[in-house]
Amino acid sequence: MSRSTRLSLVASAAVAVAAAVVLPPTAAAAPPPKNVFAGAHGPVGWDVYRQLDGMSALRPGAQVRQFSSFDRAGGNDDGFNGTYSCLRTTSAGCVIAEAAGAGELESMWFTRDYGDMTANGRITVELDGTTVLSARLVDVVNGKVGAPFVWPLVGNGDDTAGGSVIKVPMPYRQSMRVTVEHNPLFYHVDYRSFASAEGVSTFNPGDPAQDVIARLRGFGVYDPKPAAPGATTSSATHNLAAGASAQFASLTGAGRITQLRVKVPQVVAAPRVIDDGRAYTGGSSFTVKVDPANQGVRLIRRLDGFIGNQRAKVTVDGVAAGEWSSGPPTPANTWTDQTLDLPSSLTSGKAQLKVQNTFVGSDLDVNEFRYDVESNVGGVWTRTDVLDVGPGHPGEEQAHGYAITGQNWSGFRTFRYPTPAADVTASDAVLTGAHLKITFDGETTVDAPLGEFFGAGLGEYDTRTLFSSIDSHADGWYTAWWPMPYAAGAKVELVNGSNQAISGAVVEVTSAPDPALHGLIRAAQVGHFHATHHAGDTVNGADWSILDTQGQGVFYGETQTMQGQIAAGNRREYLEGDERVYVDGVASPAWHGTGTEDFFESGWYFRDGTTYAMPLAGNPAYETDGDGCQYDCTGAVRLMAGDAVPFASELTFGIEHGPGDDKPAHYSTTAYWYGSAQPGMTETDVVDVADQASRAAHQYTATGETTATLTSTFEGVHNTQQVSHGVAATTAPVTFTVAVAGDNTGVRLVRMSDQGVGYQQAAVFVDGQQVGTWLQPLANTHSRWLEDRFDLPPSATAGKTSVTIKLVPVDGGPAWSAARYRVESLG
Repeated sequence: MSRSTRLSLVASAAVAVAAAVVLPPTAAAAPPPKNVFAGAHGPVGWDVYRQLDGMSALRPGAQVRQFSSFDRAGGNDDGFNGTYSCLRTTSAGCVIAEAAGAGELESMWFTRDYGDMTANGRITVELDGTTVLSARLVDVVNGKVGAPFVWPLVGNGDDTAGGSVIKVPMPYRQSMRVTVEHNPLFYHVDYRSFASAEGVSTFNPGDPAQDVIARLRGFGVYDPKPAAPGATTSSATHNLAAGASAQFASLTGAGRITQLRVKVPQVVAAPRVIDDGRAYTGGSSFTVKVDPANQGVRLIRRLDGFIGNQRAKVTVDGVAAGEWSSGPPTPANTWTDQTLDLPSSLTSGKAQLKVQNTFVGSDLDVNEFRYDVESNVGGVWTRTDVLDVGPGHPGEEQAHGYAITGQNWSGFRTFRYPTPAADVTASDAVLTGAHLKITFDGETTVDAPLGEFFGAGLGEYDTRTLFSSIDSHADGWYTAWWPMPYAAGAKVELVNGSNQAISGAVVEVTSAPDPALHGLIRAAQVGHFHATHHAGDTVNGADWSILDTQGQGVFYGETQTMQGQIAAGNRREYLEGDERVYVDGVASPAWHGTGTEDFFESGWYFRDGTTYAMPLAGNPAYETDGDGCQYDCTGAVRLMAGDAVPFASELTFGIEHGPGDDKPAHYSTTAYWYGSAQPGMTETDVVDVADQASRAAHQYTATGETTATLTSTFEGVHNTQQVSHGVAATTAPVTFTVAVAGDNTGVRLVRMSDQGVGYQQAAVFVDGQQVGTWLQPLANTHSRWLEDRFDLPPSATAGKTSVTIKLVPVDGGPAWSAARYRVESLG
């Protein structure tokens, strides 16, 4: 049953009453295989990044939740005044996240003061009663605390163009609390909750996780997954007339695609590029990665050639290697790329090189904005590193040991490459009109525009993420590292829906056999990879749908292409929209964000248009008044690792366009997720606390109750739809018996309650055994209805067809409120 259907039933008070608490016997036919991952947590701790080859495993018993500063009244005060930023205040400051039971902190994002975190003071993270982090927040996101809190597991307002992030996974067994010394204004905290602490060890801040840091620093250049045994690569080249399609690969047997690369020679790079850089009259130095098997290395330097006659000597590991020489001045406001081939005698057998540039002469100084590094292996040039230089990339500079002497300038430039407009128009038509289409086991689950699938929907913009990249240099590849499993076979196609002929398109597919996947996919323990595309004009009053699907799965992110249609005034106001995420028919959002650029982990309209790249988020493209953009256009990517959103029966992932879904735009999105049409959860009972027949059928008991009819709204999409229902509150124990599936792999309770008062808390018992504490810090006096979830561990429910629940409110705490309990059996 969908979330909207549930809400309609609640609104009309038409909640069905279970006639009995014992389920009917199952049919004699053998049941389908059960999902052994149903009650699993998914990867824990650093395995979030070490086991990316297991992303396709489904885990409907897991939960991902969010605390944020969103406006509880439904307006746009998502942090400007800090009105809703503190769950409570203590002597240590503003509590922004708190949970009881086992779980894991996954991602924290903040912004204020144009990305400067100084005014927030200290951040304190307490896990299981122990302080694992206590330092000035600005020092944490600047990387001054040290590993593992270094770039790109942290990033500051320069790294992210206006936000600050902490992406260190921090597991806990019993409790979690995050406190900021001063009101932080805007923030999100994403975390997972687990049904039990089995297999969970409390986060150890003394573990620097250097292997994870190294893996993440290679984002957009290297496959982040462990190598797959038996992997082989096939390649095919085809010409496609307008409207034609071609098959590039056909795979048989059980296995997975581990890498997909595409090259379309006539596609050209977008001409308008925003970049930051530096200039010197002394020199610069840095370290870059290369392939030890190289037969030579190429450096590609982006520069402002309007500064003429730039010359600098280049040494590699202290040995002379060549010279940069830019020649006469180029036209103003244009980019120039210059290459320098390093001899193999200086590079072969090495995994990294120390490059030193020394000023020789110039009309002014020598400038540098970006270096791409390519290694020649077997006659093929392959990108092996990227160094983006400038004040907008402090983390990337530090990771490469970048240093400069005699600095004469630093800053940002918005220039253009001298590419003919007709070539750009034709190229953009191919990238939006040609679709990548992949069919797994007879079902087409990938059907997305070529550019947007790889991370850039506005044109060929250089894009780097953990799972994909676009190399915008001539002859560069589009690469994806999503693991794509199949039980019996897969087919990869390009469909040319553009008005341009495509000549010499190349697709390379790397795949590896894995016989176990046949049974795992059939049993819905592993899901197929999906790339779901949606494009069109936004509708006033309705969230833009990024993904709305049934069944079970895990949502890992999206690429979003936004073409604003605001002709005057604040033309970027479409970015004021919040994301709202609804999981498994629950009427309250699991996530409620604070703004579109905030969702993409940036801030302040991407600092007014600054592009950036981090492993799990980026803003590779920004266009205005040209290049196919009528007014103001933004391309952005948000990916998830530990905070990927699992769902057991349905997912609705949407985002507003403007502060009240009221700003016109044309949106295009491609959602990345794994899923199966087979649901991972079934509703097996409902207890209506306001209905006497339901209370009697479920042996519901509670003393000292107060009862009333509450008329209010739920937060988020339905915050204008009034719902009336009876609600009870008590500080005494509550007991009831409910039906569960005999073959369950865990049970989830979904409570509908009055959240007018926060920090409701109760000990949870199943058949007399305490299984945890249900803590709900949230409060909202505007939209008072809340549905929240509590997972019962499989050890307390396995093999049973009914269980007796006892809830004991904590002494001295607020009354425990409930209008209804839904019972969901997993498996």
